[in-house]
Amino acid sequence: MTLNAELRAFYESRQQQIPAEIREIMNRAAQDLADSGRATRALTVGDRAPHFSLPSATGQTVVREDLLVTGPVVLTFYRGAWCPYCNIALRSLQRHHDDITARGVRLVAVSPQIPDESLSLTEKHDLAFDVLSDLGSDTAEQYGLAFDLPDDLAAVYDKLGFELQRVNGGHPRTLPLPATYVIDRDGIIRWAFVDTDYTRRAEPTDILAALDALA
Repeated sequence: MTLNAELRAFYESRQQQIPAEIREIMNRAAQDLADSGRATRALTVGDRAPHFSLPSATGQTVVREDLLVTGPVVLTFYRGAWCPYCNIALRSLQRHHDDITARGVRLVAVSPQIPDESLSLTEKHDLAFDVLSDLGSDTAEQYGLAFDLPDDLAAVYDKLGFELQRVNGGHPRTLPLPATYVIDRDGIIRWAFVDTDYTRRAEPTDILAALDALA
């Protein structure tokens, strides 16, 4: 099963468990975000990947320029450990991690959550790649991915117990669009996936194909 087939199956099973009034709020927010054109304003192929210097789950500082010294980078943005779709996507990337590193490439995941949440996520899923904290979503903003939740959806997330005020270090409303970039050693984006729909993610097989194309 492909990653997006797995995500779709989860979405369909999940819909049956969500009350109609909450589904309506979620669907309206999703449509408004899609209509906003946010995805078309994000960085894409041919753009230079902005600098970042972010703390990892283990307390180290990871710098974009340092990563590129050893080879290309796969940079993926996700919403947080509270998002089940993100968890499915990260587990899929972990299953393909050996294939990525065998090509001399570093995989790095970024979310707006605090390092402690990233560490819990790393341990829960046995992630072998760096999981970085972009508090305030400044890096996501540089990549054109940051957006603010509407009031009614933020209230739904509060009711669902996602605790975004805590896990995002006082920045509960700002999240990144799901996005994955392949960045070459010169810092140029050579492949990009950006989508306003958090139930869709970059297929690992497509990422691998993009890495092979770099050669």
